[in-house]
Amino acid sequence: MDTLDNYRQIIQKILSEYSQLPYAYGQLERQFIIDKNENHYLLLTLGWENKQRVHGCLIHIDIINDKIWIQRDGTEIGIANELVSAGIPKTKIVLAFQLAELRKYTEFAVK
Repeated sequence: MDTLDNYRQIIQKILSEYSQLPYAYGQLERQFIIDKNENHYLLLTLGWENKQRVHGCLIHIDIINDKIWIQRDGTEIGIANELVSAGIPKTKIVLAFQLAELRKYTEFAVK
């Protein structure tokens, strides 16, 4: 299996697991959206909490130039840590939600 397919499978497995977790409150659900052609992965939260509409992005990941770009991470554990635990090197993960000039202080890729 080539690297890109491996990355795709790992991302899909982790985000699929997240999408199955039930919310303890409200009438909320998760939607896992994949654009396989463009390598975009989104996990959305939507529904109702009390009388408020909830619609937001929990996780957004793109694969760009053979690296995993984490655009949004609303998890407690940190999706980057889960990707590393699944075997993806830190040098192949970009924390895109961090300012570019601050990324060099992380253990992850700068770009």
